[in-house]
Amino acid sequence: MTRKQDNAKRGITAEELRQVLTEDGDLLQTIVQATVQQVLEAEMDEALQAGKWERTENRLGQRSGHYSRMLVTRVGKIALRVPQDRQGRFRTEVFERYQRSEKALVAAMMEMYLQGVSTRKVKAVTEELCGHEFSSSTISRIVQQLDEELEKFARRRLEEPYPYLILDARYEKVREDGAVRSQAVLVAIGISWDGRRNILAVELASRESASSWKELLSSLRQRSLNGVEFVVSDDHTGLRRAIQEILPEAVWQRCYVHFLRNALDYLPRKADDDCLQELRWIYDRRDVQEAHRDLAAWLAKWSKRYPKLCAWVEDNIEETFSFYRLPRQHHKNLKSTNMLERLMEEIKRRTLVVRIFPNAAACLRLVRALAAEKHEEWIEAMQYLNMDPLKEQKKEALRKLGDAA
Repeated sequence: MTRKQDNAKRGITAEELRQVLTEDGDLLQTIVQATVQQVLEAEMDEALQAGKWERTENRLGQRSGHYSRMLVTRVGKIALRVPQDRQGRFRTEVFERYQRSEKALVAAMMEMYLQGVSTRKVKAVTEELCGHEFSSSTISRIVQQLDEELEKFARRRLEEPYPYLILDARYEKVREDGAVRSQAVLVAIGISWDGRRNILAVELASRESASSWKELLSSLRQRSLNGVEFVVSDDHTGLRRAIQEILPEAVWQRCYVHFLRNALDYLPRKADDDCLQELRWIYDRRDVQEAHRDLAAWLAKWSKRYPKLCAWVEDNIEETFSFYRLPRQHHKNLKSTNMLERLMEEIKRRTLVVRIFPNAAACLRLVRALAAEKHEEWIEAMQYLNMDPLKEQKKEALRKLGDAA
């Protein structure tokens, strides 16, 4: 058994564990920190073929102290002391297994620093994340590895049908030709027949337009996207046109949350809060017949006070009722783009660290890395939706069609 295995097997001593349990702070984070520190020391022992102060004929070098480094983990940031050897040959595998998103974040920030477009804080933040500065060659290596990995994720063949498709976009600041411009990040999520969520596409476009959405949906078709029956999105004109052209067989659901936000444009500032609250309640009805009855009552109550709003609602609300075609168990998840909005919030939380990306490639790299990690997390997680009710609904529809024939 090698020395590395011996150290790994030893784990945390009883005294160390007793100290951890009695001290304040996050227990799990402390244990992870102690364990990773032991792995680093074991890797150095393995690399040198000798432990600290050990004299042996097989020794391959000498230790030369440590440098400090922060590692971002699922339990928070942990402080580590990374061993060094005098010849500078030791390379730990711990940081090579760094999460894709952390590598992408570091790469984006260091690109800013190297290109001279960073804020004063960029260098400090990268040093805090990485423990030391990266050279341009190291950044190039990280970027190349990431781009190859993320390109495979973005261009993978879609092997199964996705009856549900959710589409949305957000904007990021990107520096182009010396000017800062907004770039649209277009995202597509699919739910398969086994009820699991999949991130199907993440693309960057100069703006959210019919042509950019058409290009994204066409690329999904080329990657064998099929079986789409229901699409959820906001009321963006270009997006609607792209859906109608590329996915004409699918039923479109206008996100009711965006619809209620749009309704604010037709209300005075000092409008009665109960008006929109009662409108929102309509989306909790069991079926479309109940929703229409409540809508008629709502229009009768508020039409004299807010005629402009009621006229607009009457003309447009049917687009938000498409979800009533689905099994009731799916209404909560498919009447809005909230599922995708939560992913967008996570992307926003991470991209705010960079603020302004040095180029479009750096922006797409970080967003795709985050999406790839979330995709893997969803695939490994429990089933998101029970698709049996939809399967039964389709069987019943086919049976009725056969009886009618």
